[in-house]
Formats: sequence, C-alpha cells, structure tokens
Amino acid sequence: MRLSFLEPLYAEPGPYASVYLDTSRDVEHPERAIALRWERLRESLTRQGADEALTNVLEEVVGADAEVPGVHGQAIFAAHGTLVLDGELPEPPEHDSARYSTLPDAMPLVTQHVPEIPYMAVVVHYGGLPTAETHGWVALEAETGTWPTSTVTPGERLRRRVAVATWHRTCVRLGHRLDERARRAHADAVVVGGDEWACNVLIRRLPHALRDKIVRVSGPTPTDTGRALLEPQLDGVFRGHMAAHDRELVDVFIGRRALNGPVAEGLAATVAALQRGQVAALLLNRPPGSSPRLWVGSQPTQLALTEAELTSFGVRAPREERADDALVRALVGTRAELVVVPESELRLYEGVGALLRYADARSSGR
Repeated sequence: MRLSFLEPLYAEPGPYASVYLDTSRDVEHPERAIALRWERLRESLTRQGADEALTNVLEEVVGADAEVPGVHGQAIFAAHGTLVLDGELPEPPEHDSARYSTLPDAMPLVTQHVPEIPYMAVVVHYGGLPTAETHGWVALEAETGTWPTSTVTPGERLRRRVAVATWHRTCVRLGHRLDERARRAHADAVVVGGDEWACNVLIRRLPHALRDKIVRVSGPTPTDTGRALLEPQLDGVFRGHMAAHDRELVDVFIGRRALNGPVAEGLAATVAALQRGQVAALLLNRPPGSSPRLWVGSQPTQLALTEAELTSFGVRAPREERADDALVRALVGTRAELVVVPESELRLYEGVGALLRYADARSSGR
C-alpha cells in the first residue's frame, strides 16, 4: 500500500489538529447530529491548546461531504490555521476523536484504506428474453476503484446502452474498452453482476487476460445509490483478502527471510532501518495502538527506541511520541510502502518487519 495520499499532511510542520468524525446521512436530522458531535470535539481541541483560528478552519469543512449518502465518516487535519487534508472514511470511526499534537494522528485514516485492492465493477441490466432476436436494450455500467475507499469516493463511470439485437457484436468492442480501463486501474479483479444471459454474452467476448479476473456476483444491482457500483458485493468479495501487490511483497519478504536476505524483523531492527531510509515496505501484523512509544526529532528518519540513542545522533530536544504517529511519518517521508498482513499469512517477530532497499552489515535479521 502506497502512502502518497498522505504527503500533503506532512508539508506543514506541527502541531496538528486531527479530527475523526461520524458524518453518516442515514439518521434523522443528520446536520444537527454532526453539529453536536463537532461541538464536543471543538471543545476538546480548545482544552488541548488549539486556537480559534484552527478550529474555525476545521469547522468550515466538517460535514461538507453532504453529497455522500449512507454510513461514512470524515478525517480532517489542520495546522497553523490551514486545512492540510480532508479525507472520506468508508466507515464511521468507532469513536469520534480530536487530538492536538506534534504529529498528526494518521494511522486510523491509513487503516481505513487497507487492503486497498484495485478493481473494476461491471453491472449489466436487461429485462427481456435470453435471446438477441428480441427487441429491447441492454444497459452496461462500469466503474474502477480501490476498495474500500471507493465505496464513498466512486470513480468515473462508463455507461453504454446497446440494442439487444447488436449485443453479441457490441460486446467485442466493449470488452476491449473494459480491458483498457482495467489495465489503467491495475485491477486485481473484475466483479460482474446483473442479468445472467447478458453477462454471459459479455464475459465470453472479453479478452482472455480480463476474463481470468472475473468474479461473478448475485443479488440486487442498483446503479443510482451515489456510492460504489456493486458496493455490497464488493465487501463480500474483498473482505479478508490482500491486494495482489501487497501479497507479492509478503512473498518476497518470506523468500528473503529464508535466505537471510535484506529484511529486518522486530521493532528495534525495523526502526534502525527506517533511520537509514533503508525500508522499501513496512510489514505489520496489526497497526500499533496508542501504547507503544518512540522518541523522535524534527525529521521523518529521526526516530529511536530511546532518548539517548537520538541524542547520540545529534538530535536536539527529542520528544516521545506514539509509535504509530512516528512510523507513518517515517514511511511517508522516505516513500516506503505499508503492508498489513494477518498473522495467519505471516507471523512477524514483535508484529513488525521490513523489506529493505539494500543490505548492509547492520540490516540482517533482528
């Protein structure tokens, strides 16, 4: 999982206000509910030391996602009176929260992007007889996205309405168009739902490479929800799975570890590799909570397990921060990737490891 979407967050120095808020629209009087939640968070930020200019900037965008229907949330970050990031959450936060701190509270936003699986969804609607000799129309809609975030930020949608009599022929051209879109999106899967006969005709005429990625789904296929195409089915297809790209990284880690290759495992070895900008991808069994702490300086690679270690590097006035905040900043600052891998797939020592960009005498093992 690439974290480039967080780069604007670290363009400004801290301190940061980090707000996670339920902005769901599936309740009565949603605007009033959101306003009440925000008022409590605003009071909390003020008690933590945030000034009025900062809370006013946040207030301008709280609930500004009114066009997103259903259940969802908002993650908002600001620093020095400037909005630095406003992100949609496919699920509302378990608890509304607001923190004013030296480093942004970014890990909850990151975890809502996991497993970040690229896909294409296709719905084919037809209500007539299963034959191309009858009259009527077949309607096709297709959309690429990255699950789960695309559930609330759906992409551009392809729409086609085709006469039934020409459906067989048109599917060949449509197949190439869909293949082009899927390739651009680097789709791991193509999820197809809708009329069985019309879907079968389409699938048989798709290019082989695309056909191999087809996942057929059943159930209702509304296309006017304002959310991702085939949203309920996507959840069933992807939940508990990893993106193909992330799985490749895990396989590389396993292979290198078996050969004592360039990997790090355990918190101490991984932090040491991050200090050197050596990490290509950080692997976690689970995102760290608020309990683990690291010592940090002003730069992304200035992090250590102890204050004395950072001081020995010449870092002035090191401070203790949450490990998840320090790790995310280091990953973004060094353009490293993040992979959350279940223990059932790969058990890591202390729950953390790293694929390294290069090997040296200090970077083998734990």
